[in-house]
Amino acid sequence: MSTTPPSKGRILIAEDVQVIAFKMAQSLQAAGYTVETSSDGEECLSQARRTLPDLVVLDIMMPKMHGIEVLKALRDEHRTSRTGVIVCSAKDFKTDQAEASRLGVFDFLTKPFEPAVLVEKVDAYFARRSGYKGAPEFPAPTVAESASEFYAPQLDTSRARFSLWGSRGSTPTPGARFLRHGGNTSCLSVALGDEQFVFDAGSGIRDLGLDLLNSECRKVHLFITHTHWDHIQGFPFFAPAYVPGFEIIIYGAEGFGKDLKSVFRGQLDREYFPVQMEDMHSHLQFRHLAENPVPVGSALISWEFSQHPGATVGYKIDIGDKKIAWVPDNEFLQGYTGPPDDLDRDHPLVVPYGNMIDFLSDADIVIHEAQYTCEEYPQKIRWGHSSVSNACALMKMAGVRRWVVTHHDPMHDDTFLESKLNVTRQILERLGHEIHVTHGYDGMTEYF
Repeated sequence: MSTTPPSKGRILIAEDVQVIAFKMAQSLQAAGYTVETSSDGEECLSQARRTLPDLVVLDIMMPKMHGIEVLKALRDEHRTSRTGVIVCSAKDFKTDQAEASRLGVFDFLTKPFEPAVLVEKVDAYFARRSGYKGAPEFPAPTVAESASEFYAPQLDTSRARFSLWGSRGSTPTPGARFLRHGGNTSCLSVALGDEQFVFDAGSGIRDLGLDLLNSECRKVHLFITHTHWDHIQGFPFFAPAYVPGFEIIIYGAEGFGKDLKSVFRGQLDREYFPVQMEDMHSHLQFRHLAENPVPVGSALISWEFSQHPGATVGYKIDIGDKKIAWVPDNEFLQGYTGPPDDLDRDHPLVVPYGNMIDFLSDADIVIHEAQYTCEEYPQKIRWGHSSVSNACALMKMAGVRRWVVTHHDPMHDDTFLESKLNVTRQILERLGHEIHVTHGYDGMTEYF
């Protein structure tokens, strides 16, 4: 009586190309493994949660959910946090490899590869496990011989940091479908010690204000890109403005139509709001930007006009040996709906945008919009916001290496934005531009 030999292990293959997935599964099954397949990132994550495989062979570029995001989700959950992972990709991107290594993958495969190479790496993984059929084995933790050997790093909060308090465009979007990215409109803070540099005063500035009340900071430099509602609507709810002892200096470029003070006073009109500017007991100052760049405290602030209805600028702050650019409203290549790889810096359509390209080219971090999908953009031309593909072209032409996408459309919920980010990454890959791109979200904070 014949019996089926026991499986050497359970493997989940995440690969969107059916032919490749079939060949991988066939070679591993022939080597004695039990194999399942999934054709996109969301399906892979769902199957991994349900079946708890011993090993996931994970493609990086997949529909619906990027492989790195799948890997992060696996590591964030207790049941899958120690699942073995071998990453494979057609592109040898150092940024993806570095992030995958940080998240503890076992090995990498670069496509195309022979089935024997795949089997060899899988065998090596299971050999390391020494036949253990549960979660992958890791060396037992060592106990320090003395307290001096205990490693407990602390967050250095004296370093400069940026925080996104509002990453939504047009109007706030409350509700369960917007929890992951948040629903507050534009507001960014950059802090070093007790210095606070704030960019835009959308509804997110309310939470920033509450945070500042509990800090040592009593002087705030607030830079306004333009005076559309979603960039100033939070100021009446900015608590420090009402507290004696706070000094708030509000900066803006020439050409807003009304002067800055008139704009801010206007939204506090009795017809719109129960308190007026006279009820704000902080020391308020309004300044038009004349110098470019202008030194402010320990920072150097520069700006460049962007493509948006009315006078609108983007800012760049040089602080703590880093440069961060904030350009939430900018319609790059206004009206262009073709493929981004057809353009270069010398193309007649690109030449008028040379100043903005140069402005972003030396920034370490660029926080820039890509509000519309390519399908939405033809109906939104001249509304002042970029399509995903045009924004990707800008990042490549400016040589940007770190991009945080902001000014999310109020119609785009969390699920839609996840898919949109994957499209963004695939466009950048096709352009051959190596870049770390993420979506900004309310509460996002990074030290640098």
